[in-house]
Amino acid sequence: MSNENIKLTEFSHGAGCGCKISPKLLKEILGTKLESFVDSNLLVGHESSDDAAVYDLGDGRALISTTDFFMPIVDDPFDFGMIAGSNALSDVYAMGGRPLMAISIFGWPINTLSANVGAKVIDGGREICKHAGITLAGGHSIDSPEPIFGLSVSGIVEIENLKRNIGAKVNDTLFLTKPLGIGVLSTAQKKKILSAADHATAVKQMCSLNDIGFKLASIKEINAVTDVTGFGLAGHLLEVCRGSNTSAEIYFDALPLLPNILKYIQNDCVPGGTLRNFDSYGKQISSLSDL
Repeated sequence: MSNENIKLTEFSHGAGCGCKISPKLLKEILGTKLESFVDSNLLVGHESSDDAAVYDLGDGRALISTTDFFMPIVDDPFDFGMIAGSNALSDVYAMGGRPLMAISIFGWPINTLSANVGAKVIDGGREICKHAGITLAGGHSIDSPEPIFGLSVSGIVEIENLKRNIGAKVNDTLFLTKPLGIGVLSTAQKKKILSAADHATAVKQMCSLNDIGFKLASIKEINAVTDVTGFGLAGHLLEVCRGSNTSAEIYFDALPLLPNILKYIQNDCVPGGTLRNFDSYGKQISSLSDL
């Protein structure tokens, strides 16, 4: 198979953040009776399922540390590298921070896919880091059954501008900075029914940095921020509600959606992660008519 004919999504069982372990199973895996070391400088840990860990540097600033990686969500290796990198960088932006540098996480089936294809993935990672104004400084690689790529990103934030997925207040308005539906379009791609135009829209969307989080960080009226990825809008909003001891109302007609999403859903392009997510937190969601 020539490099030009490679379709990366055919080498993975899942796509993008749809590869995530379900919230229900993840809670079981992370549950432990072992006591963790307590560090008073750790401002944000794993307890609130936030987008990144945050460590107080003692000078009014804090270090942001995060990692994110997944299997191919598109066929083109360069686009895959850019998308996976953009996804990892989003965690820093969601905390109100500015990325400083990144190192790569790279798994490659060396007996199945050529090194040249893998190099294009890394090049995509370098390119998105360049867009973010940082260096891809290094990384770690393994021989893996499926292609994997992502970044571990370090960032910086003024503590007074730190945003978390807790702190939302009653009567807050929810703003989405990108339209929803990437999971649906990715599923349509794996089913080989995604149109060229919708594919181009999805790639452009996923390669766009979510740096608006950093730009909005100094606005005090913004009480909570998170990025919407593998657990979907409902799942990530539920995490915000839990951490903020409140609830939220979503009106479908007000949701920004990518083009033709409903058409693909009608053609059974429902991401597998959607069903796993609903199994994990569906009982905590109801329609207004049920209340």
